[in-house]
Amino acid sequence: MYDIQNTDKQEKVLIVGVNLDKKTDIDIESSMNELKELVYAAGGTVISDVVQNKDRIDSAYFIGKGKAEEIALCCEELDIDTVVFNNELTGAQIRNLEGVLNKKIIDRTSLILDIFAKRATSKEGRLQVELAQLKYMLPRLIGLGNQLSRTGGGIGTRGPGEQKLETDRRHISRRIADIEKELKELEGVRRIKRKKRQDSEIPIVALVGYTNAGKSTLLNSLIKLDEEYSEEKEVFVKDMLFATLDTTLRKSVLPNGQGFLITDTVGFVSQLPTKLIEAFKGTLEEVQYADLLLHVVDMTNQDLDIQIKTTLSILKDLEVLDKPMITVFNKADAAENEVILHISGPMIKLSAKTGYNIDILLQMIQDNLPQKFYKVELLVPYSDGSLSTYLFDNTKVASFEYKEKGTLITTVLDSIEYEKYKSFIINNEDD
Repeated sequence: MYDIQNTDKQEKVLIVGVNLDKKTDIDIESSMNELKELVYAAGGTVISDVVQNKDRIDSAYFIGKGKAEEIALCCEELDIDTVVFNNELTGAQIRNLEGVLNKKIIDRTSLILDIFAKRATSKEGRLQVELAQLKYMLPRLIGLGNQLSRTGGGIGTRGPGEQKLETDRRHISRRIADIEKELKELEGVRRIKRKKRQDSEIPIVALVGYTNAGKSTLLNSLIKLDEEYSEEKEVFVKDMLFATLDTTLRKSVLPNGQGFLITDTVGFVSQLPTKLIEAFKGTLEEVQYADLLLHVVDMTNQDLDIQIKTTLSILKDLEVLDKPMITVFNKADAAENEVILHISGPMIKLSAKTGYNIDILLQMIQDNLPQKFYKVELLVPYSDGSLSTYLFDNTKVASFEYKEKGTLITTVLDSIEYEKYKSFIINNEDD
């Protein structure tokens, strides 16, 4: 997958991982494979990797000075530009390792932040990433001195490095305060938009899951059913971790004709930086207002059980596990083996790419959306007597009054009826 032939045009990277003897929830092989994908997503090429077995982390050099010296020789032989560690490093460890390796040192957190800085396109997204970067840098200013001087030097240098952050803690603190203020203002705008969506009573379905599971491809497949669909409404898709970052909102339609909104969220990854989760909390809150979750899983991935656990853990932190959820095993067209997992709740295997079983998923969405009821007033023309009859026979009519243009009926509709008869709904002041 990695373009070794063009290594002269890409940053050459050596990745380093530590396998602690004590039991952890992290599988080192899977984690290192994912780190390779992250490097690729950041625009680098993995030339080699080193995994060290240790009882404990070295406080000064993380991997120990002796191992660092071995890696230094390897870097010289392979003409490595950057060394990426699979764990979060302290400022002192970064400084010490740069002293021995004489290479740019990046840790997993910094790498993910770098990818996010590269991919964020909306104003809010860029601010969220910068906030996370600043909070990450603040306690590491001494150790990041050499790294910050390499502004524009490739992986790990995207973002606020050119502002000489290492010499001005007060500048960072002021900038953090300014960003948080801006984000709070944007949150107010988002809250108003969210309220308008809620007032429209259109159901909201949120796509969640591991990065590169196919959420964006699935969104594009679902919106094609809407009569207002156009190619311009499709979101960017690429076989890469974090190919898309900013939250999107699109419209689709259920088999019964009811419209619904689909919101796509940032993909998850194991060891997702805490600072990043905090920064994107406002965006991730959109999941909390969804009526139904689609947990998209890449069924071709050999570590899908780990990815499922990671996603469910983050959803638990967001306090949304009590919401209705459908587990969507995507990429069925490319899966070689049968996936057997103990998943609670409804599930489906499909291919967002080919459209296989998309129609069944839509029926499942319709069946699993929680029912909503709305008290409304409808002015039904006398020429539409069948509608009046339906409302009296099938809904809870609170009152009715004969007006000049038709029958004014106050009743309660479910979400499907609301969508179907919303053209008859009027405001109280229009009586």
